[in-house]
Amino acid sequence: MWQVLICGAAVVTLSMGVRHGFGLWLQPITQAQDWSRETFAFAIAIQNITWGLTGIFSGMLADRFGAFRVIVAGALLYAMGLVGMAYANTPILFTATAGVLIGIAQAGTTYAVIYGVIGRNVSPEKRSWAMGVAAAAGSFGQFLMVPTEGFLIQNYGWQQALVMLSLAAIMVIPLAFGLREPGFADGGKPKRDQSISHALREAFAYPSFQLLMAGYFVCGFQVVFIGVHMPSYLKDKGLSPEVASMALALIGLFNVVGTYIAGSLGQRLAKHKILSFIYFSRAIAIGLFLIAPLTPLSVYVFSSAMGLLWLSTVPPTNAAVAQIFGVAHLSMLSGFVFFSHQIGSFMGVWLGGYLYDKTGSYDIVWYISIALGVFAALINLPVRETPIEREPRAAAA
Repeated sequence: MWQVLICGAAVVTLSMGVRHGFGLWLQPITQAQDWSRETFAFAIAIQNITWGLTGIFSGMLADRFGAFRVIVAGALLYAMGLVGMAYANTPILFTATAGVLIGIAQAGTTYAVIYGVIGRNVSPEKRSWAMGVAAAAGSFGQFLMVPTEGFLIQNYGWQQALVMLSLAAIMVIPLAFGLREPGFADGGKPKRDQSISHALREAFAYPSFQLLMAGYFVCGFQVVFIGVHMPSYLKDKGLSPEVASMALALIGLFNVVGTYIAGSLGQRLAKHKILSFIYFSRAIAIGLFLIAPLTPLSVYVFSSAMGLLWLSTVPPTNAAVAQIFGVAHLSMLSGFVFFSHQIGSFMGVWLGGYLYDKTGSYDIVWYISIALGVFAALINLPVRETPIEREPRAAAA
């Protein structure tokens, strides 16, 4: 268990840590290439939707052949995408590298694949806690990598900074060796009592699965809009880039605490109630941030509060899926739930750029984020977490 946790957490730390800092490149790249903010935002939106869509298939592959091969392929694509992102000189090429390549890479090196390994190797009594540990590692990656990325941009330029980050992506490969599973040796697969098609029909016919997907859509909308556009929002308001870097770092630091607490509480409390509390608290935090005078202190307070709520939805959501449907197809089902998250991410990051270019302000998207937070809090309340009952014949492959 500890080998899986340590290696899985380290993979998530590097993979999520790199992507959390992409907002720092918005202004350097758009100014150097004379592109609009929507151009950059669209590429990151494509990255998120590609991540979500290919995450379904990477989850299927990880469930069948093990996570090791998927993670190695994802790490190589990540490095290629970062180098391509550095030297892309047209919007189409930038979208193909920063959007498509990195999106595929993230699908193979982040939560859906890692949580499948955790689900198969950690007992149900500790599963939610273990998922909280992995999510906390991703948050620590944000705290560690975002200031590092800001330092690299300032001292080496935005292009060389991306090339240097490609080396961090390569470091994922040796960590993947710690996530090899004996049951998948030599390309084999463990015996299952349920086919992929039946697992999909069962999940999508179950109302609680649909509600979890809808709530995750909101999570994606909020966190990616804030993560990508808040640095530019703060600069537009006259605050220094250092404030933005510190804000993102604080989100990562406090998210270490928030995700760990959410994972631990998921072992004792109803997960749908934890999720409802998180989404409602996000709506309150955003509303207070917009009302309060904008100062470095108010930014740091908001970032700390949002950090506690940032990825704390991840452990209870995935643990609920595992509790309801079991772990045989956990990576695939988590991939579908995450696809909904990434549709929200696409909308959040793209609308942020589009509406800014149209109105010269991010205000409308902030208000949408508040409304969606209330919506997600309400729809998580009726989620049922009890294990689904299957008839043996219906479940048989």
